[in-house]
Amino acid sequence: MRCVVLSLNGKIVAITGIGSPDEPKGNGRAIAELFARQGAFVEGIDYQEKEGKRSHDAIRKAGGSCRFTIGDVTSEIDVNAWITAVMSYHGRLDILINNVGQSERMSPEAVNTACWQKQMELNLNSVMMTCRAALPHMIDQGHGVIVNISSVAGIRYLGKPQIGYSAAKAALQQYTKTSAIIHAKNNIRMNCVLPGLMHTAMLERMADKYANGDYEGFVEKRNNQVPMGCMGTAEDVANATLFLASDEARYITGTELIVDGGITAAVPE
Repeated sequence: MRCVVLSLNGKIVAITGIGSPDEPKGNGRAIAELFARQGAFVEGIDYQEKEGKRSHDAIRKAGGSCRFTIGDVTSEIDVNAWITAVMSYHGRLDILINNVGQSERMSPEAVNTACWQKQMELNLNSVMMTCRAALPHMIDQGHGVIVNISSVAGIRYLGKPQIGYSAAKAALQQYTKTSAIIHAKNNIRMNCVLPGLMHTAMLERMADKYANGDYEGFVEKRNNQVPMGCMGTAEDVANATLFLASDEARYITGTELIVDGGITAAVPE
């Protein structure tokens, strides 16, 4: 008898932030494409209509099942409407992947209050709102899986003054742990994936912002910071997320899976 590993056949999966260019892909798109290939019906949301539709179309073209919703996950109205629509269409929600995130640099002595609040809204509050909307349905149906994409910045200083991002991601990890224990009795698993330095769609914008547009130099610098000698890819994040979302990880909850090429295990230089 053939064993199908990490199958998501027939699962309904809601994923935030699925939009991205074709190459390099963002984490959300890579997760959505992989989950669709594994048999899931993907319900994606993104505030960028063009990029979200690009991901949706790529999944459908490859033979996968996907619907795309334009929405802002920092908006309670948008989040609640999205989850309500998913439940109305499918009658259940098996897996929720919270993928959105973005960092801004700021030092403790010069925090911009508005920027700090936006970091919390995007990196932490959005997860609270999607989970708040999805959990009652998962409780009622008697099962569910939530995977939150955090960052190694939540457990280690990476040489950049991004205290808002780091604080939000650290809080996200503890939110996930605590919620996982609270809802273990409901047969709901909750875990985090912690990517390190990844070569994703955001890298070009980061190079423009922090390296005066020197993309190649910025890539080389980040590659050199990784013990394995290169950044990871969105597909590396997607593979880790797939494992935690799958039935093969049925006994794993309230923990983190680090995907960083050895950064957090290395001695800081």
